[in-house]
Amino acid sequence: MIGLFIILILVLFLPFSVKKVEHNLEAFLFVMGIAAATVSGMMNLHLIEKALVDPINITLAVLIAGLITKWAQRPLETAILATSKAMTPRIFLALMVIVLGLASSIITAIIAAIILVIIVNVLPLERQSEVRFTVLACFSIGLGATLTPIGEPLSTIVVSKLGEDFGYLMELVGPEVIPAVIVLGVISMFFVKTKESSNTLGSEQPAETYKEIIIRAAKIYLFVMGLTFLGHGFEPLIEKYILGLSPELLYWINMISAILDNATLAAAEVSPAMDEETIRAILLGLLIAGGMLIPGNIPNIIAAGKLNITSKEWAVFGLPVGLVIMAIYFVILFVF
Repeated sequence: MIGLFIILILVLFLPFSVKKVEHNLEAFLFVMGIAAATVSGMMNLHLIEKALVDPINITLAVLIAGLITKWAQRPLETAILATSKAMTPRIFLALMVIVLGLASSIITAIIAAIILVIIVNVLPLERQSEVRFTVLACFSIGLGATLTPIGEPLSTIVVSKLGEDFGYLMELVGPEVIPAVIVLGVISMFFVKTKESSNTLGSEQPAETYKEIIIRAAKIYLFVMGLTFLGHGFEPLIEKYILGLSPELLYWINMISAILDNATLAAAEVSPAMDEETIRAILLGLLIAGGMLIPGNIPNIIAAGKLNITSKEWAVFGLPVGLVIMAIYFVILFVF
């Protein structure tokens, strides 16, 4: 247990405090995952085989979608401009938040974030509106991507750990996630101003190279592989300290995913021994809080990096939006 606690502390705090670890997160989690599985005595041929197989689907999805996005970038930019001119700007922005959120479960959160960057680059919005639109869209993508196991690493890990089928997460959190994605789109109509300004975040984004696309897919494979080892390695810790906690408490504890990648926390927390109410509370807490700050989710990191959004700019809008959504869903889940 002492060894697992040390590994857990390293996993939770080093990526947030050490730049070298943050920039090499996939390799770091892979090493920590092997360490956790070894220390806990969970390492065996079955787990190794599982760790090799689990990342395949999401890796292929990221690779294929990345290639399609590269080949279609110019037509995509043209289509975005044409569609935005065919309807009122606010309706278009709301529609994009909803479409990206729901589509991310198929095209993956990473590709949805790249398309989001393309949209922001071609739309002439003022800076504050671009920040707000990006934050709301990333909330939507982070939520929507969890509906299938190919959407993002969190959903891949949860389905794998629980041994469930492709439609499990849609049934478990779909009734909460889909309305939230739609509401985020509606909110964008009121908080995103469509006044044109030359002071924009966007700039001409060159198409990604094949090397970048392949490296990203390889990193996702290593990331999910490491999380598979990590999740199974922490099972003794989960059984002793997490299983007895109430869903309400776990829901609020998972606000920590605002500063820590929510897939890592899901790998450490979720267990097949939990009931569905507890798993739902864990996932919704992770997913909502993951949009509050840049480090909380992969789409945030991609969009903020490519659009030069600072942590302060993100937090000024992302924190209040996330806290309000968490409060509303707490009432829906545990009061009503």
